[in-house]
Amino acid sequence: MKKIVIIGGGLAGLINAILLSRKGLKVQLYEKKVFPFHKVCGEYVSNEVLDFLTREGLLPNNLTLPVINKFQLTSIKGNAIATSLALGGFGVSRYLLDDFLKNSAIEAGANITEGIAVSNVSFNSNSRVYDYSLSNGEKHQAELLIGAYGKKCRIDNQLKRAFTLRPSSFIGVKYHIKTEAPLDTVSLHNFPKGYCGLSPIEDGKFNLCYLGNSALLKKSGSLAAYEDLYVKQNPFLKDIFNQSEFIFDKPEVINAFSFNPKKPVEDHLFMSGDAAGLITPLCGNGMALAIHSAYLLSQIIIKNVKNEKINNFQIEKEYCQTWEKHFRKRLWYGRKVQTLFGSAITSEIAVGMIKTVPKFGELLIRLSHGKPF
Repeated sequence: MKKIVIIGGGLAGLINAILLSRKGLKVQLYEKKVFPFHKVCGEYVSNEVLDFLTREGLLPNNLTLPVINKFQLTSIKGNAIATSLALGGFGVSRYLLDDFLKNSAIEAGANITEGIAVSNVSFNSNSRVYDYSLSNGEKHQAELLIGAYGKKCRIDNQLKRAFTLRPSSFIGVKYHIKTEAPLDTVSLHNFPKGYCGLSPIEDGKFNLCYLGNSALLKKSGSLAAYEDLYVKQNPFLKDIFNQSEFIFDKPEVINAFSFNPKKPVEDHLFMSGDAAGLITPLCGNGMALAIHSAYLLSQIIIKNVKNEKINNFQIEKEYCQTWEKHFRKRLWYGRKVQTLFGSAITSEIAVGMIKTVPKFGELLIRLSHGKPF
């Protein structure tokens, strides 16, 4: 019997592991990959989580991370607008941050198993324990199970989550590059049926990450052809792709993930981070949302552990209410704003509106961000 089991070693999984372990709870985390590794992510972190990360010692203190306080938006035709970020943020790669958090979780007392995936899960309502199987054939039980496995997982299909029944046309592609660009600016560049973010990270590098269309990629025949035909239609992106040094041997790619609504609890399995809800990348704070959701879940779990007994159903009730309060409107808003991007007409409208009415841009940014905690 493992008391608390976490599936996935991303931001949400690791933050949960650290906070729960620091309170003396027995935590087992499974990550199917081996640290450190890259993943598709914008790698811009909103300052809404900076106080929390600093307070808990969850940022590497041996690096100077870029301070980001400006935002640039361009249309497919290359029209541009720049504005300030009231709250701001910083840039850091997942390769570096996740590995640091993994070591912090181990120091806190969590047991982390790498290179092993959780393949099946179920909840026994009579015994109130979770049964789960591993990719190596082992079977175990847990008193509480957290799904922090990111944007998509076979477990979603096993649980028949509603969003898996809707087709998804999104692909995500990420590079690390060296280029000439401001170190205080996160930018978002539209191209046909997609958009691409550029943000500074550690060591003078930049993260280049775009959301594209799988049907157009298939039609193009290859990722390179897709980028030539569609991504580079934006002159800013054309310059970035043609004049930058690409560090990766090949890009990180994820296919067919969904921004459709998700539930924070499915069949008594607690979802955290992207597994509970994925915010559209143009909002630029998916990392902060994952960190905040993990903080909220861990605090509710800690509150409801008494005499070494875990009150699963009370945790479930409180977590659903808390998650809805903090994130439902932000995710809904992100899906609506996404309709302004990825087409020649709407991208021009978005840039034009921000130019004409600067407060419109401030509103877009403010509604997509949370408050420090």
